[in-house]
Amino acid sequence: MIPALRAMLAIALCAATAASAQTPAATAPLTLEAGMERALAANPTIAAARLRRSISLAELAVARERLNPEARVELEREAPKQAYGIAVPLELGGKRARRIAVGEAAVNTSEAELTQIVVEVRAAVRKAYFDRVIAESRMMLLDDLQGIATRVRDAAQQRFNAGGVPRLEVVQAELALAEAENQRGAAQGSVTAARATLNALLGFPLDAPTPLADALDGGIEVTSDTAIARARSASAEIALLDRRLEEQRARIALARSLQVPDVMPEATITRGNEPEFSTGWRAAVAVAVPIFTRHRAGVQLEEATLAQLNAERDATLARIMGEVTAAVAVAGAQRQQFLRYRDQIIPQALEVERMAEDSYKLGQTGITAFLQAVQASRDVRLRSLQSAADLQAALSDLERAVGTSLP
Repeated sequence: MIPALRAMLAIALCAATAASAQTPAATAPLTLEAGMERALAANPTIAAARLRRSISLAELAVARERLNPEARVELEREAPKQAYGIAVPLELGGKRARRIAVGEAAVNTSEAELTQIVVEVRAAVRKAYFDRVIAESRMMLLDDLQGIATRVRDAAQQRFNAGGVPRLEVVQAELALAEAENQRGAAQGSVTAARATLNALLGFPLDAPTPLADALDGGIEVTSDTAIARARSASAEIALLDRRLEEQRARIALARSLQVPDVMPEATITRGNEPEFSTGWRAAVAVAVPIFTRHRAGVQLEEATLAQLNAERDATLARIMGEVTAAVAVAGAQRQQFLRYRDQIIPQALEVERMAEDSYKLGQTGITAFLQAVQASRDVRLRSLQSAADLQAALSDLERAVGTSLP
């Protein structure tokens, strides 16, 4: 029983360790940078892309293989009655070295593909992270508005009980509270969806709490010249096309080496030619004669592919420059809008909201004016959250267009 109990305890300990590795600690809020590091380690898309390298390494190992010799046994009724031969194919023109070069270039291409996928995942993580921050901020805003609506409903009820206002104001206050509760319920669904999206990118269980540490801010200000220079020097998409160009040049060299005919020396021992001799030999060399084809079509195919890749690189570079310029312009405008909301408009809206609530409680204004003030403040605060969402979306688009992390 004791060994079985020990085995059960070991299994339980392993399961607990695995669960703790998958679920983030509730007391450790997740920063954006920590989320990026987690995605590099646990994102399923990145993990699948890493397997491409093992495939490329296996293809390189195949390219390094040498051709096997051929053995032949002949039995005949005429002399010599038996023949035992072996032929060793010899590749000329550097075919094996060219195959190896293609395999090594393919390994570099797979690494560039992984880098591009990492860039795309990073941009997705940034967007999902701040989508969740915004969803939770919207939830907090609606909680605040629900609290205000509850207080106003209570104040309207008290004034009605005192005979100071008609029943209509109580009904209007209850309607405003019901609307606030309804909007809060919808916001709760958005928070759950945003959390599931982020957790899926980070490789966490979809329902893991993963509290966030970073709040909304103005982001980084990137100039067009800086972004374009960074895209030219570090774009993962351009780097991938460069690796494909190198691989294609290696394929052209391999295609040209196939134009050189291979030779196959062969040695044979013969038996059964008595009385002239009991054991004899013969030697031969086989060479492919390039009469029907010289493999020129294969070379032309690879050269045409290289030309197409060069044109694709030029077109991609032009597209990236346009996307980077546009993304910088959008991100700059969204940043200014967000900063104006944060520093000027929102403080004023909160002050108006507070003054309207105090005025209604003191009986200085009616409920219609108060609800209008609260609605206006709510709309301004929601628009500020939307501007923050637009800013983070613009920064994600900019990072994706640049093809690497933002400075």
